[in-house]
Amino acid sequence: MRIAIDAMGGDYAPMPNVEGVKLALAELPADATLVMVGDKEVLEKASDEAGLDDPRVEVYHAPDTIPMGVHPTKALTRHPEASIPVGYRLLKNKEIDAFSSCGNTGAMHVGALFSIKAIEGIIRPGLAGLIPKEKGGFGIMMDVGANADCRPDVLVQFAELASMFANYVLKIDNPKVGLVNLGEEEQKGTLLTQAAYQLMKINRKINFIGNLEGRDIFNDKADVIVCDGFTGNVLLKFAESIYEMLKQRNFSDPFFDQMDYKRIGGSPILGINGNVTIGHGVSDKYAIKSMILQSHQMAVSKINEKIKESLMA
Repeated sequence: MRIAIDAMGGDYAPMPNVEGVKLALAELPADATLVMVGDKEVLEKASDEAGLDDPRVEVYHAPDTIPMGVHPTKALTRHPEASIPVGYRLLKNKEIDAFSSCGNTGAMHVGALFSIKAIEGIIRPGLAGLIPKEKGGFGIMMDVGANADCRPDVLVQFAELASMFANYVLKIDNPKVGLVNLGEEEQKGTLLTQAAYQLMKINRKINFIGNLEGRDIFNDKADVIVCDGFTGNVLLKFAESIYEMLKQRNFSDPFFDQMDYKRIGGSPILGINGNVTIGHGVSDKYAIKSMILQSHQMAVSKINEKIKESLMA
């Protein structure tokens, strides 16, 4: 199993990335290889400083980097030898099993769509976010920012994709699917959610339990939370802000601690031809470690192949 990380991506790269690789190695199986994509000279120096010397680590030279403020499409065309496009080439050529980055989020999205592309039959790939649950473990919310505007059939496909992730990666049997709305009743909501509800309740690929209100995000009413990317991004950022406020007030609780993005790692892009995870730009070594472990878990589960098989059924 070969897991690659954009070692030049993130606000504080490359040091946290290299240190995160070192931490992840201690929890990965012996047959896992970590490929750091980036400037070889810079990464070798950072590895020496971090005391990273392990035969399970490889460096793949990518001499350029993509600045955070550059337009995604221009970034990929103007910086073809940067760590993100190079990482995608490795994934496309099946030289690695998963790729993750804390770099330019837009470039990661565009790179996925124009390099490894969407799986045939996918209307729009989406970005998923892990949500802590009151009784333990995590659920999954989709979309959390990739698609601000959606059609009803796109939301239904998000439900299918997220259900497969919940099943094969999070190990939840027959995951319950809920649609974010402003009331529990079937007739409530916007034209989008009303139409999506009707499609979901007749879809045999998902275990649809109805509408969810905002108070249901963290409880165990549903394992899969479906919404458009605008709504999902607001909910996810709101949850993160709660954790930050509690932390500033020196409050610690096992449930709220699960909201810490450092424990989650990143958000997977589902519906593309490869395992890809996007992390926070401010990620430290612990967040990098979590992102790598999440990428490995996705690769081991073969979630990508499971999605392809489902679309062919």
